[in-house]
Amino acid sequence: MDSGTDLITSRKVLEMLTVANDFCLFLEKAEDYSREEILLYLQKVCPLLYLKASLLPEIEVENDEATEHFVTEELWENMFNILRQKFGNDDIYYFIDHHVRNTVEAEKSSIAENITDIYQDMKDFVLLYQKPLLTSKENAIRDCKNMFETRFGYRLVNVHSILHYLLFHEGEKGELQDILETL
Repeated sequence: MDSGTDLITSRKVLEMLTVANDFCLFLEKAEDYSREEILLYLQKVCPLLYLKASLLPEIEVENDEATEHFVTEELWENMFNILRQKFGNDDIYYFIDHHVRNTVEAEKSSIAENITDIYQDMKDFVLLYQKPLLTSKENAIRDCKNMFETRFGYRLVNVHSILHYLLFHEGEKGELQDILETL
């Protein structure tokens, strides 16, 4: 085994693959869960996804053409609509975009949209990595790392703040305590 192959099957990559796969499987059954169960799951998995993605190694890709995307627009829309329905009036939130210098205006966002975008990136990563070709695995890791740095890393950070608020603000504490005590 050479060092390139070692990186592709490294513990860091396999842990990211495991967390991403679990995330996708959970969301694919989101209809079966309550809003609170989804919030509690996301509260825990978002920081884990962030951590595992930040540890992915730099991969040199032999063939850029081996990149593929698997999440269709229809699949994305279905996931988004399920999550938007689950979050209801709490779906829309505001955050400060720190990329816009000298501004403190809040940007409007959607939990469902952010989580569905993250799902799309994770599902594409998982499915591409599972292909038997070495170049597919290389592209999956490289693309996941790039998407973390430019796209889903920001979404994870932004959405985690609103998840924390929804779980722990005064109006939800009683309901949340009941759920936590049953776990």
